[in-house]
Amino acid sequence: MEKLQQQQYWRAGRSLLSYKNATIVVCLLNIISAIILLQGFLFPSPSTRLASYNKALFRHIKESEEIRRSMVPVDLIRRVREIGKDVSIETELVKQRDVKQTAAEDLISRLNNFRSYSDVGNVKALEEWRKRKMERAKQRSIER
Repeated sequence: MEKLQQQQYWRAGRSLLSYKNATIVVCLLNIISAIILLQGFLFPSPSTRLASYNKALFRHIKESEEIRRSMVPVDLIRRVREIGKDVSIETELVKQRDVKQTAAEDLISRLNNFRSYSDVGNVKALEEWRKRKMERAKQRSIER
């Protein structure tokens, strides 16, 4: 009896693993794999889409940087800086002249006020002192 059950079990198992059933299983696996591959090609994964989006974004950023750099007026900026340097040198010279001129005017006004209250000898001494002072200032400016 056991032998009979084993034979029936073997036949039942054999009928499950027939060539027809094996072909159907292989075909189903092929169809499932084909569907998965088609899904990958037709509907790319988010990481693939993100990578292509990042490439496009990077290319766009690079192009915009090149356009921005080409629009920068390099010659104009250089010329403005040169003019700025020239102007700063001129303003320094003007300030130096202004300081000297105001000092000279102040000294002249003091001398004029002092002349009215002093005698002739003091006035002559002050004028000589002023001339010497002016000569020294001229020599210093020539030496520079």
